[in-house]
Amino acid sequence: MYLANYTRPDIAFAVNLLARYSSSPTRRHRNGVKQILCYVKGIMNMGLFYPNDSKIDQMGYADAGYLSYPHNGRSQTGYLFTCGGTSILWRSVKQTITATSPNHAEILALHKTSRECVWLRSIIQHVQQTCGLSLGKMKPTTTYEDNSACIAQLKEGYIKGDRTKHILTKLFFTHDLQINGDVEIQKIRSCENLANLFTKSLSRRTFEQLVHKIGLRHLDDVSLHDGEK
Repeated sequence: MYLANYTRPDIAFAVNLLARYSSSPTRRHRNGVKQILCYVKGIMNMGLFYPNDSKIDQMGYADAGYLSYPHNGRSQTGYLFTCGGTSILWRSVKQTITATSPNHAEILALHKTSRECVWLRSIIQHVQQTCGLSLGKMKPTTTYEDNSACIAQLKEGYIKGDRTKHILTKLFFTHDLQINGDVEIQKIRSCENLANLFTKSLSRRTFEQLVHKIGLRHLDDVSLHDGEK
């Protein structure tokens, strides 16, 4: 759990999935835990790399796995925030509300992501004030989402239509953040959404590509920066 939450985002989804059965695990779940341990043992020289010359632009990624837990109709929320192209905050968690459609599940995921974004921005402002850094107006945090309908609904705000009247109005909190200039939701192709790593099982090739994009590097592959590795 420590690795999944603080240093190894690549195992967050698998750990969250197996943690649901910790009260009554079966042999299948035990084998899953062994697979995770073998995976971690095989890449112990791999970790998050933050280059000294990287940009400080922050970006967020949100995704939802619709009905990823079919036993009770729950979906999966996954989000990721990067700074300079490397992960600084991530989460993979089962949704607490039963989503009625993939669009509904994506709105739930973006709501969770937006709340985390507000906290992250407040932490950054606190650090700037404490360190005496220049306090200009923060740029909106760009958050990428791969569902066009979800983006359109959150841009327009709550509309009591046949397809959305059952969705809680509080879930359109992201709409207010966009108006206030705190968050900017942009469309991204599903295959390029880094949050896919936290919502579903992926092929090995796709998994390795996303692991590289979120900033995980082998020590042997890290180039020298100013004489430091």
